[in-house]
Amino acid sequence: MLSTVKGDLSPEQRAAFEAPILEKYEREGSPYYSTARLWDDGIIDPLDTRRVLALGLQAAAHAPSTAVRFGVFRM
Repeated sequence: MLSTVKGDLSPEQRAAFEAPILEKYEREGSPYYSTARLWDDGIIDPLDTRRVLALGLQAAAHAPSTAVRFGVFRM
């Protein structure tokens, strides 16, 4: 539960504490919320999955490649 970090709360206090958090989860948990902020590359229609995937693979297969002169950077 979200309210366990607050310790012992009455049911009314628990509901008042959790309500804004749950509302924010509902609002910001939508994939449309993140894609509207350009946090991802967008949402595709499931019917277009095969076409979009094929387009991405084709672009990657025909991309120019250059020789790598450095190692792996670890973070």
